[in-house]
Amino acid sequence: MRTRAQNNIFKPKIFTATKYPLPVIDEPRTITEALRSPHWRASVSEEYNALVRNGTWVLVPASEAQNVVGCMWIFRTKRKCDGSIDRYKSRLVAKGYSQCPGVDFHETFSPVIKHPTIKVVLTVALSHGWSLHQMDVNNAFLQGHLDETVYMKQPPALFIRITHLIFAN
Repeated sequence: MRTRAQNNIFKPKIFTATKYPLPVIDEPRTITEALRSPHWRASVSEEYNALVRNGTWVLVPASEAQNVVGCMWIFRTKRKCDGSIDRYKSRLVAKGYSQCPGVDFHETFSPVIKHPTIKVVLTVALSHGWSLHQMDVNNAFLQGHLDETVYMKQPPALFIRITHLIFAN
């Protein structure tokens, strides 16, 4: 049996159900490409600052004993219902595929709600006359706790801006 990917069948990245075709926006593939655009530069800065604010990592000296995973930036253009651009989304992710199951980690779990659960909640709320509210938590994935010790290389193409004098003559 051949999969869709093996037959070069992929989901289109453009909205085809709109009255007028939406312009295709080239999303950058590398951080270097992204930093050339002011929109993407602001998005990268916002993501990086959120990671730093949440204390996502601690700088430690390199060691040969640990498996150090790399990282990469993912870029997506988020659109509103009418097809206009809502925002430019950047996300820094660790390359977890270089880890060995059973050695670097044991069990993984992603708390994602399933569609039947949503339908049940909506049905119960409707039958009891309850009102529903929707909310979104910015950087919600940063609120989780990591039980394993993971070492990641520093993000590429980003540098530290010095705010206090540390120079020697």
